[in-house]
Amino acid sequence: MSVKLKIKKGDQVIVTTGRDRGKTGEVIEVLPKENRVKVQGINIVKRHTRATQMQAGGIVEKEAAIHVSNVSHIDPKTKQPTRVGYKFLADGRKVRYAKRSGEQIDV
Repeated sequence: MSVKLKIKKGDQVIVTTGRDRGKTGEVIEVLPKENRVKVQGINIVKRHTRATQMQAGGIVEKEAAIHVSNVSHIDPKTKQPTRVGYKFLADGRKVRYAKRSGEQIDV
């Protein structure tokens, strides 16, 4: 069962649990059906790939998906982990904001 995620591609996040705890990175892919995200430079795994016409074979390192509960947004003002809320602006737009500082995330 998938839930609406408050994390989008391009967001800056920090890993809160696991082997990469404390590391930060940019979200490169969101997988809402699995409740997972891929983060640049986080949860690196090695894949043994066979050579194809497009690419050479060998051991390739790439990012594996991490569960969305193990990452947290980075507050744009304080650079600390924060929760995310929604609010409506005067012009009627719905935007995300950091609950720690009240700073708007969506530009």
